[in-house]
Amino acid sequence: MCAEPSDGMYLTVTYTAKEGIGMIKILIAEDEAKLRYVVSGYLKSEGYHVVEAEDGEDALDKFYSDNFSLVLLDIMMPKRDGLEVCAEIRKLSDVPIIMLTARNTEFDELNGFQHGADEYISKPFSPKILVTRVKSILKRAGLLQDSEFNMGNLKISYREHSVYVDDQRISLTPREYDLLCYLVANKNIVLNREQILQAVWGMDYEGDIRTVDTHIKCLRIKIPGAQEYIKTIRKIGYKFEAVE
Repeated sequence: MCAEPSDGMYLTVTYTAKEGIGMIKILIAEDEAKLRYVVSGYLKSEGYHVVEAEDGEDALDKFYSDNFSLVLLDIMMPKRDGLEVCAEIRKLSDVPIIMLTARNTEFDELNGFQHGADEYISKPFSPKILVTRVKSILKRAGLLQDSEFNMGNLKISYREHSVYVDDQRISLTPREYDLLCYLVANKNIVLNREQILQAVWGMDYEGDIRTVDTHIKCLRIKIPGAQEYIKTIRKIGYKFEAVE
């Protein structure tokens, strides 16, 4: 049975991304709660999915357990500082990293870059400028897509978190929306169930892999004509067949 959103709420995730990521998810590691709250709020208002960490160990624990498109790291954090966290992340990932710090000397900037940082923003900074820098680095990394996807009578508005067919809004659960966005982000690519499950449900998901089939079925039921472009690839998985 296909679930419906409750209380008029539709969707919770936004921009899709390439390279196997189902959404733009950002990790913020900052021990100052007020600043973390402000930065998180600005990023959420732009449609990003944000995960917060209050110290270096917390940041690494959360990074290891999820897929992130970008990491914001404060240098001066308890338990493990931002430079150490940056170096640890670089051992296994090339995810874009922006360092946030009150240290603004040339030596400090060079030190951050030598530990693997991609950008360096000195405190105090404007949250609006930070959001602009985030967008810029995501675009350079090839992760940020356009604000809309259009194909025939299907439209996905990433900023509105909404799906339309013939200008009629389609009611999807957050997971169904994530799944559709992931398929679209990887259009014309055959995806097996394991790939889809890891990208959309997360690496720590322990449920039945056939939940992918159930959610595909729901998309086909809810979105008129979806069976024409959400294709089943026998013995493998699924493909979103884009029509140019």
